[in-house]
Amino acid sequence: MSEFAFELELCRTLESRRDDVIARQLGGSVANPGGRILDVVCIEPGPGFRARTAITPHAIPAAALEADVGTGQARYWKDCFDCHPDRARRAVDRALEIGFFEVERRNGREYVRQVARYPDWVDRIVAIENKPDLGRPGDLEAQLRLDASLGLVDVAILATESYVTRAHLNRLPPEIGVWRVHRTNDSTSKAATEIEVVREPTQLEPERPGIEPRSSHPGRTDVAVVDVEAKRRARRRLAERAYGKGWRTYGFPACANCAPGGDGATLPRCRWAGRVVDAGTECGIDCPGHEPADSPAVDLEAERDRETPWVADPAGRKRRQSGLDRFR
Repeated sequence: MSEFAFELELCRTLESRRDDVIARQLGGSVANPGGRILDVVCIEPGPGFRARTAITPHAIPAAALEADVGTGQARYWKDCFDCHPDRARRAVDRALEIGFFEVERRNGREYVRQVARYPDWVDRIVAIENKPDLGRPGDLEAQLRLDASLGLVDVAILATESYVTRAHLNRLPPEIGVWRVHRTNDSTSKAATEIEVVREPTQLEPERPGIEPRSSHPGRTDVAVVDVEAKRRARRRLAERAYGKGWRTYGFPACANCAPGGDGATLPRCRWAGRVVDAGTECGIDCPGHEPADSPAVDLEAERDRETPWVADPAGRKRRQSGLDRFR
């Protein structure tokens, strides 16, 4: 089974059994942005989650959250940011577009305020590394060592289809939990997937400084010490990206053999291959099973709205094009 198919089917199963915000392929490092990509992230909602769903369905830019903009008196936008002006301008435009900021014009200047107070909506963050075949581990050990030493997430777990031996466990950091995922032949049903907990994860330490390996050389590894405040900002950014993105970020091929279907989640399932496929890398005219056709009409956003706690169109919030109300 491909890692892509394994990842989608695991997300589908987790979504059916948890009330989390589930997303995939998100950055999980701090000192080296993009240096670590987390396969699956589960954001366990805290008490402020309902207030978060009422603001916007989109990810709120980190710069907008870090700016000195509140819900009270509107402030001149340039006075609110401690970053490069171009980044500040992009953050203001995006925050206005998604409805997190509102704007007033005074003497040709833009003054902004938040439409609502940003809530503390995250309880725990769970990261899951997918490796269906432990016979081809790749950089698995180094990736999981980074997760354990950095402590950006609350717990980290390895999910696999392989039989897990004592040797496998001994090669992994002891803090990392291990799941073995069992699937039956009826892969269209969420109930066909069972998760066996081989080892429970140990709570990591997001509230303490972390160590992030940067690069390895013969005889040494360069590391960065990541302070608690940097981790706090990175966790909020990770949670926001997860909320805005979700896990349904795949496409469907323009092929008659694509038969989207499933129990609660529409996956790009290929009749010819007999499995879920990655339309961006596996499908096309070079595929022996390719039969030209229109791509299936699938509304993944509506499906996410229906199947998850995420809210596509919060009541009382209007989706506006960027900056239109600046010219009232």
